[in-house]
Amino acid sequence: MAEIVKDYTKGDLTIHWKPAKCIHSEICIKTLPEVYKPSEKPWIQPEGASEEDLMKQIDRCPSAALTYIRKGQDAQEVVSNTEIEIMVNGPLLVKGNIRLVRKGETEEKEGPVALCRCGESANKPFCDGAHKRIDFQG
Repeated sequence: MAEIVKDYTKGDLTIHWKPAKCIHSEICIKTLPEVYKPSEKPWIQPEGASEEDLMKQIDRCPSAALTYIRKGQDAQEVVSNTEIEIMVNGPLLVKGNIRLVRKGETEEKEGPVALCRCGESANKPFCDGAHKRIDFQG
């Protein structure tokens, strides 16, 4: 089945939203409530912020459910280094492309990827937002 991707445009910026990747960290809603309105349709209203503010917020999305591209940019992002960020009370955020090997199977993932730290994810080793439900502290 094809992955669902919804696009929202403001000026030279196109925002891509992949609902299946979202771990509901709510960083988007907390950072730009004038843009991200889950009770409205469409729930992403990019006219509520500047392109620069949108890019800064999207760069903080721990699951990469939100990404963007600027007009004239190559859609393929080049990542030269892998960075791992420990999210407060949340997952490990791996920025960069990764190769995950488990049970002898290899899986390629384009970052960022959120890895579970709380142990409660139903989608291990990936984060599914369970840390919020159990009030994980770490």
